[in-house]
Amino acid sequence: MRAFVFPGQGTQPVGMGKELFDTFPAAREVFERVEEALSRPITRLMFHGPQEELTETRHAQPAIMAVSLAVVAILQQEGSFFLARESSYAAGHSLGEYSALAAYGSLSLEDTARLLSIRGEAMGRAVPAGVGGMCAVLGLEHSVVQKIAQQALEKGVCTLANDNCPGQVVLSGEKEALAFATTLALNQGAKRVLPLEVSAPFHGPMMQPAQEEVRAALARFPLKDPAVPLISNVTAQPVAKGAVLADLLGEQVTHCVRWRESIQCLADLGVDHCIEVGVGRVLTGLIRRTAPEMRLSTLNTPHDIEQFLKENA
Repeated sequence: MRAFVFPGQGTQPVGMGKELFDTFPAAREVFERVEEALSRPITRLMFHGPQEELTETRHAQPAIMAVSLAVVAILQQEGSFFLARESSYAAGHSLGEYSALAAYGSLSLEDTARLLSIRGEAMGRAVPAGVGGMCAVLGLEHSVVQKIAQQALEKGVCTLANDNCPGQVVLSGEKEALAFATTLALNQGAKRVLPLEVSAPFHGPMMQPAQEEVRAALARFPLKDPAVPLISNVTAQPVAKGAVLADLLGEQVTHCVRWRESIQCLADLGVDHCIEVGVGRVLTGLIRRTAPEMRLSTLNTPHDIEQFLKENA
């Protein structure tokens, strides 16, 4: 049983999608449609940078989605491979949920690009620059990091933002609280605590202003029921109704991404093959640590796609 999974922010290198653009007409069409929807030349930024501008949330989110949806379009056009027919579940990490919903017919490509642009801008301005941040705690289990976050509250906002896999949990909050949490984590045996290069403390209570904007935007773009159930970041359970998914996308802005539990859910449902669609291989690495028995594929280069289509002809 297959599930396709879609990456989130943090996987955006300069040059992303260019090889697909140069090789496949289907990719060019997707990028052109996204540019038209956004009324800005995002492909130039994707292909040539600068990196600092591409990393801005308002650019990175629709750009990552565009590459994922370009791969989906190539699979359909080059190999008559349709995700809705060839898989049982989907999942996405943070903004990847929007990519998944577009891939499975819940949202149009254009509406997904517009929603992610609104979401990215809202998240980028929700907290003044320099006030908050995020850090990855490596080598401690979820329950231990949860207790550390609770202790760090005495210094300010500190909460779990991503439960990515066994031994990798991301914290979000105010800088002083994160510094205190870092000390606590290292004292309790963490291998490393890595500050993340992000513009704001995502997936925590400091994103409340952005959550309100995202909910208002989602009300303007009704979601159809996706072709297959999506494993929600918020619940780590399959959801098949568009209206429910819209509510969860709003909640997701301030909620921990329960990725480890989502992958365990897929395994429990009988999924034995996860295919990562789009930029990078981050999710593949996380899944390997959570469900080592899972067969894994990554589709982000012409070679990847051509090989996959040969194997699934």
